[in-house]
Amino acid sequence: MQFIESVFARLRRHPKRIVFPEGENPRVLRAGRRFYELGLGVPILLGRRAVVEDLARRERIPFDHLGVINPENSADLPDFCRFLETLDRYRNLGLSDARTVMLNPNYYAAMMVQYGRADGVVGGIESATQALLRPLLRVVKPSGAQHLVSSCVIADTGRDDIGHRGVLVLGDCGVIPSPDVHQLAAIALQSAHLCRQLTGDTPRVALLSFSTKGSSVTPGTEKIAAAAALARQQAQAKHLEVEIDGELELDAALLPGAAKAKSVAGAVAGRANVLVFPDLNSGHIAGKLAGILCGRAYGQIITGLTKPAADVSRADDTDTITAVAAIVGLQAIEMRRLQEMADEDKKRRAAR
Repeated sequence: MQFIESVFARLRRHPKRIVFPEGENPRVLRAGRRFYELGLGVPILLGRRAVVEDLARRERIPFDHLGVINPENSADLPDFCRFLETLDRYRNLGLSDARTVMLNPNYYAAMMVQYGRADGVVGGIESATQALLRPLLRVVKPSGAQHLVSSCVIADTGRDDIGHRGVLVLGDCGVIPSPDVHQLAAIALQSAHLCRQLTGDTPRVALLSFSTKGSSVTPGTEKIAAAAALARQQAQAKHLEVEIDGELELDAALLPGAAKAKSVAGAVAGRANVLVFPDLNSGHIAGKLAGILCGRAYGQIITGLTKPAADVSRADDTDTITAVAAIVGLQAIEMRRLQEMADEDKKRRAAR
């Protein structure tokens, strides 16, 4: 079974509601329809109902079972405006200004996931990353103490000898231009968590460089080695089942023969299923390269938030958008399970 088919199969057991801010886009409409027909959950398209219906008619897309919400006349808009005004950044907004903000589909979608009207959000088909990311950062609560948000691309290489049955998690491919040591360590742990969510495999994280274990020493390679050490320390403190190594060249991370030739040993050497790049230039290029050469790359999957979200590329096709929505839905299952566990723990503590 291919990776994405396994994601579909798992999501069918617990279907989710995914909101698409760009509901008037034909690729999004087709993806929403396919999401429903595959039994993955309920697609919620933001847009003007008449426009979406007309588009469906012209594109010959069945319109039944597709949820359409126009933020301008939605029943939730007044509540969302009030919620917005409770946030520090918007505390001094007047009602009309809050309404203007909330009519932005990306803000409306972020508010939907934060307050339980949807389980995840998939956007970006008509806008730059920041247009989707900014509302998420301002509305959705962060998941970690560091309040760091990054992103991952999931590459399905089609090679069983690479990563987890051909699947690699690549990070950060879309958010932090020049991460420092602490940010790289956080990216490593966030990417590892996503790997476990999606594959169930023990994350084996390689922090990549042009150098392997001090074969070349520069401030950049020293930063990567320090980040790997910090990530290991943090993982041990949290009792996380994860293997982390770095700095490593790409071949030493993925190919056992290359790792052996370069005298690299350990659980990660030649067996990495998570690759962490030193900066956004290299990470973004790698994510695009994976999509072009592998034909199956899904992202950007946003990490570091308490609600699942993804920013697709403006060049992504319908199948890719559908697959990304399914990955977001799978994340929602895991996040809900963790929240239920946390709630139960609070109840037990209160009862003592």
